Amino acid sequence: MSSALKSRVTLDDLAVLATRYRIDPSKPFHLSDYDPSDDAGLGLTKQEGKALLKHAKRRLSDLQELLYANSEASMLIVLQGMDTAGKDGTIKHVMSGVNPAGVSVTSFKQPGPQELLHGFLWRIHISAPSSGRIVIFNRSQYEDVLVTRVHPELLEREHLPGEVGTPAFWQGRFDDIRHFEHYLSRQGTVILKFFLNISKDEQRTRLLSRLDIKDKRWKFSSSDIKERQFWDQYHYAYEEAVTHTSRDYAPWFVIPANHKWFARLAVIETIIGALENLKQKPPVMEAGLMQSLDAYKDELSKEPD
Repeated sequence: MSSALKSRVTLDDLAVLATRYRIDPSKPFHLSDYDPSDDAGLGLTKQEGKALLKHAKRRLSDLQELLYANSEASMLIVLQGMDTAGKDGTIKHVMSGVNPAGVSVTSFKQPGPQELLHGFLWRIHISAPSSGRIVIFNRSQYEDVLVTRVHPELLEREHLPGEVGTPAFWQGRFDDIRHFEHYLSRQGTVILKFFLNISKDEQRTRLLSRLDIKDKRWKFSSSDIKERQFWDQYHYAYEEAVTHTSRDYAPWFVIPANHKWFARLAVIETIIGALENLKQKPPVMEAGLMQSLDAYKDELSKEPD
């Protein structure tokens, strides 16, 4: 970190990001209470934010290496947000410094015919992280209480018994998600769920950018415009999902995402905070193995240059 940044921002200042945007399950949750342009009062510039992110990547890399080496815990990162919220960019910029051997990304698109023959959590469970690994869900189990809630006609494909789309039906899905996440937590998985919170005006700006810049037009989909018409319905669905599934063992974080660089910094600091809470230490080797390694070192050292 540069001396200029050291004089303005400390690691203690950044540590507030690990908890600032965490949802308290005991309090009512309304997205309208959260400012998509919030900067935690740090007053950082974009250039400063990028420099801090670079420093944070090195810290994350060290912590991820310990997680992989110990293989006693795992981490599941869920990324959700409206179209153009920055999920792909967050994954690219936050996780670019970690060892790819210990990290994977699963992007959940619309379920195919085989997946629709199973319960909605089937494809989610088989993608959950094994010990020592970090898995990122780009969209997740929450699509089944978001997209299908805004477009309940999609439920007709799911081979479901009984009446669907009722309040009891949605409550059942929330219960299933909570129970699933509680199960993962009891198996040693640290769960972090992020909603990247952008404003409707910012989404419009980003969609126009994709159309204005020819090299970005491949990112544009006509469905983005269609889904934008359901903005309020999606916000209600998110409020319901967060309210019913935010728990201490699987917390939600509503991250201000109008400024991409700040969203990435807030996400990485939250991940770092959770990994630091594991209080990991380098694996301790057995005495016999250490002696063998010392012997190998001595043998290699005696070889002529």
